[in-house]
Amino acid sequence: MTGPLAQPRSDNACMPHGGMRPAAARCSAAWMAALMLATASTPAPAQQAWRPERPVENVVASAAGGAGDANARLFQTIVQKYRLVDVPIIIANKAGGGQAVALNYLDQHVGDGHYVMNSTMGLMTAHIMGRSKVTYTDYTTLAILYGEYMTLAVKPDSPLKNARDVMERLRRDPQSLSFAIGLAIGGTNHISVGLITKAMGVDVRKLKTVVFQTNAQGITAIMGGHVDVASLSLAIALRAAKQGQVRIIGISSERRTEGAAADIPTWREQGLDVVFSNMRFAIGPKGLGAAPTAYWDGVFERLIQTEEWKNEVRLNDWVPDYSGSKQAPARMAKLNGQLKAALADAGLVQE
Repeated sequence: MTGPLAQPRSDNACMPHGGMRPAAARCSAAWMAALMLATASTPAPAQQAWRPERPVENVVASAAGGAGDANARLFQTIVQKYRLVDVPIIIANKAGGGQAVALNYLDQHVGDGHYVMNSTMGLMTAHIMGRSKVTYTDYTTLAILYGEYMTLAVKPDSPLKNARDVMERLRRDPQSLSFAIGLAIGGTNHISVGLITKAMGVDVRKLKTVVFQTNAQGITAIMGGHVDVASLSLAIALRAAKQGQVRIIGISSERRTEGAAADIPTWREQGLDVVFSNMRFAIGPKGLGAAPTAYWDGVFERLIQTEEWKNEVRLNDWVPDYSGSKQAPARMAKLNGQLKAALADAGLVQE
């Protein structure tokens, strides 16, 4: 057939019936190529989501009844009430050696998503000061859960009214004021004092610090005039201020907080570039895979949305400062740098 309606013959046409043998061979090759292309472009089956198959152990680095234990039991209660995890949550108290005993227990379960641990900045500071061989990067960071702002407090009738009063005294003589430090040299309370006094232009190593085994002992010393200033977490300072035991002169928040702490000026308001939060975070064993990590992301994201968790945050004056497993490592690295610099200024970093 000729003319405008005639279709030119293609030698590459695949004819279902008849046709010359070379064309058939070309047809077979074309179908094979198409099949291979379709196979290559078909997505692989999605990796099956991980779920715990036996009870989960929430590892606690303190004995029953301590603050860490109370937080773990809050987590246990909320998770089980809302069935955020389908298996039981067991509290595994592993007290001793700071966090050493608990971390050693976690090290025995590498890559196992059935183990989680609530940890503190002591995991970082112990390593920075050479007291521990492990740090936060030796584990799987699951979430930053919350923080606690820090304060400086004086007795109600103290002549120290604000940051300027403290700074002027310390610049004249770093030994002229004594600071109550809860628990240990190199701990959160000590670091907070170091950050503030460095911003004042004072050599932190020359400060007069007095270590107390409990914050209550430090508050008692303030009330009796035995020390001049106490470094306290916001929640503890607010309770003491409410009872007329102390007066708070500054807080380490970026901006003024709400509620009971709304009248406390920040250090930045008082001319000191200091923002600091005592972070609490959740870790898993080293080598935890993407699937179990994603599972715990989902659990913690739902946990912080519950009314019970929000009420606890308000009750304890915590900082609602959640970050999941993708964002938390970068924030932890920044915090680690801040802690290392503060401890170096205090002469506590081992070279």
